[in-house]
Parts: sequence; C-alpha cells; structure tokens
Amino acid sequence: MAALDEITVVSLEQAVAAPLCTMRLAEGGARVIKLERAEGDFARAYDHVVHGESAYFVWLNRGKESLRIDIKQPQDSALLHRLLERADVFVQNLAPGATARAGFGSDELRQRHPRLITCDISGYGDAGPAAAMKAYDFLIQCEAGLAAITGTADGPARVGVSIADITCGMNAHAAILQALFERERTGRGQGIAVSLFDGIADIMAVPLLHYDYTGKAPQRSGLAHPSIAPYGAFMTGDGRAIVISVQNQREWANFCRTVLNDAAIADHPHFATNALRYEHRAQLDEMVNRHFATLSTNTLVARLEAAGTAWARLNGVDGLSAHSQLRRVVIETPTGPASVPASPVRWSDREPSALPVPALGQHDEAIRREFA
Repeated sequence: MAALDEITVVSLEQAVAAPLCTMRLAEGGARVIKLERAEGDFARAYDHVVHGESAYFVWLNRGKESLRIDIKQPQDSALLHRLLERADVFVQNLAPGATARAGFGSDELRQRHPRLITCDISGYGDAGPAAAMKAYDFLIQCEAGLAAITGTADGPARVGVSIADITCGMNAHAAILQALFERERTGRGQGIAVSLFDGIADIMAVPLLHYDYTGKAPQRSGLAHPSIAPYGAFMTGDGRAIVISVQNQREWANFCRTVLNDAAIADHPHFATNALRYEHRAQLDEMVNRHFATLSTNTLVARLEAAGTAWARLNGVDGLSAHSQLRRVVIETPTGPASVPASPVRWSDREPSALPVPALGQHDEAIRREFA
C-alpha cells in the first residue's frame, strides 16, 4: 500500500508547476483527477517530440485521469463541486482570482469542506503590486535576479530548464504532504499558497545575503565558482573538458602533490589559501590548464581519483542519455511507449513507478458517471 492510497486530488492545472506537484502525488499513490479545458492543457502542444506527444506533458502528467471541463458552465460547475465533496486536495494554478470568480475560491471551499486542503499556485502571490503580472518561468528568472548571476562575464543567461516552475512545484508538493500530516492530527484542512517568485527568492538567499550585507552581488562566472578556486572546467590534452572542484586546504594539497605532481605549489604565496587562490584565479587557472594539457583524459582522471579530487565530465545531453547512472522507466503514452527518467526517490520496498500518461478526456465518461 502506497502512502497516499485513498487520497483524492483534484487539480485545475496547466503548464509545469502544478502538474509537477500533482504528478509527485500520483507517484505516492494518490488518485489525481486532472481538469482540462476542451482543447487540453496547453502544455500538450509545447512540442511533439515523443511519438507526437509533448515532452513536457509526458514528463509531468503520468498517473493522472483527464477530465475535460468548463467550470463557467453550470453543469460542469456543479460537477466540480461534487468532485470536491469527495476530494482531499484541490490544486489550481490559473490566473490570480480566476477560480474565485468562478465560485471556487480557496477560502470559500474550505468553509464548505473543512477537511479539504487547497493549494493555490501563482507567479507572484495573490497580493502586492506584482500580483497581476504574467509570470512565465523565464520572466521570473529575470525578475528575481537569477538570470543576472547566471552566464558569463559577457552577459546573463537563462537557466536551461524551467527552474522557477520546478522549484514551485516541489514546494507545493512538500507543503501538501505537510498539510495532510497535520490533518491527521487536527481533522481540518489547510490553505496553501506558493509562488514561482517566492521559490526563486528562496534559492537566491546566498547571493541576496552577499548583496545585503556587503553591497556586492556575486558576479557571473560561467563554469567557475564565484568564491572558490580552482573550480571550473579545464581542457585535457586530448580535447576533453573536465570539471574539478577543490573545496578545502587538504584537497588542495593532495591536488598539487598527486595531480599537478608538485607539492610545493600548495604553499606558493599566491595560492596558499582559498582567498589568495581566488584573488589570483587567472594565474591559477592558466597554470592548471597548462598542466592538464599535457595529460590524456584517462591519465588525468586516474590522478584526480588518486588525489580524491572531485571531478566530472562536461557532458551534453547526449552524455546524460548514455550515462551509467541514469535510471529509466518505460511508460505508456497515448501514442506509444516512452522511456523517461525514473522517480528521483528510491524506495526500499518497491520499484520505480511507471504510471501512464492520459489522453485528453480519456476519463470523461467514467468520471462523469461516477460523480453524477
């Protein structure tokens, strides 16, 4: 029996943040009824790379039931109320105020159903000057300062995945689990509100504290670290980029002795402490690059392993696809099987879930009949 068996989640969702949250709940055993407009969640049309299905939709909507609904129509509005009478959790990420205008505001719903847990997902929250701003992932990355510290000295960059949506969905998932646990003790539901902006502001805490208490924000440094050296990508003699991370004095001494084959470098006046190494990073990086260029990738990796130096290959997505540590599951989609990354959570007593992706409106008839 899974932890969330007998938990019913109704989700008026679209795009990424809310679907990520509810997909994790489905993986935990919850029944998730996904409410879609007649044309479907617009994420279904983001791309068509998985047998004609959207990669986003395949990733985020496993294990759900799809019900097409128009809550502006009295008959469907009544159906949603009947669904919520038997639901444990209601998740929504429509535009701020949209559900309240349709008669499904969270406060009203919890008054009507005291055990219901509501989760409102938004861009900036439901109050404040920015509450009504459109809030797509990239815009939040820019507005919250993340893009400004990402990239190289030549310019800022977007984080290459929908990090604001993903962070928000993870926060919503964790909060719902906490609310379910609290309900076991109190018997009452809880109102939850999470936003993309708050999630990115939280993970921006270290750069923000640097700015607030020193007046200086970390500078964009590409693959280098903003305050630790040596830390970054260096080229081997056979043209492969290897990333290293030296975190402390013990690691630095081992790196000099075993990888650079010169223990005396550890005490060089420009390199004796991390602060000095960071101050003289250009000189340090040039020296490391010069040494690495004399070594094949295999020889360098052997030395890094012997020294206990943290390292990684600078892989592309092709490297991930072929990676020995990548765990996959094969799931069913409306147009054929697809191989996707397995759940990041590993359980001692069960295999990774391989829940199917629903076709648009696949469960219309069954759900309408059940909740007639």
